[in-house]
Amino acid sequence: MNDLSPAWPIRQDRLPYEAKLDVREIAQIDLVVMHCTELPDLAMAREYGERVLYPAGTGNSGHYYIDRDGGVHCYVGPDFVAHHTRGYNPRAIGIELVNTGRYPDWYRSDHQDMNEPYTDMQIRATSALLLQLKTVLPNLQLIAGHEDLDTAEVEASDNPERWVRRKCDPGPHFPWSRILSETGLTRLLPEATA
Repeated sequence: MNDLSPAWPIRQDRLPYEAKLDVREIAQIDLVVMHCTELPDLAMAREYGERVLYPAGTGNSGHYYIDRDGGVHCYVGPDFVAHHTRGYNPRAIGIELVNTGRYPDWYRSDHQDMNEPYTDMQIRATSALLLQLKTVLPNLQLIAGHEDLDTAEVEASDNPERWVRRKCDPGPHFPWSRILSETGLTRLLPEATA
């Protein structure tokens, strides 16, 4: 039995360009994609989220960010399509856990281990947020890791003859069995293409 509160506090820290993002019907959301920031702290994640990268005046970000202390921040409301996972954005909520990941050498061939564990407060907050989202998103049933859905490789930054995964998050320290057990969501693992 878990002791998760379905009313985990969420701080509203909307990105300045949120209103420029595409609006969607809540009913089309059936998937949550788990990410890690691969940055040292929430302040840097915010800076990256605010960067304008597209002609519409928007950038890349998740919907929710969970800091190491379990604090949950909403950067983009669920009724907007955020840019966080290629090919899945219209149907998905993006949740980013603050974690160093491979920072600052994301694509160095000898720097691909993701060694920082997630804190217990982050995982408790993740389960609580997912349970809360299930109460307001009627079709939310699936969860995936960014690494499950974006399997592209890129040339290693230190060796043009080596290739590394573009996305490895949330990585090996994410407790899939605990999250699935506590939330009742089903993990989406797309079949490999031939």
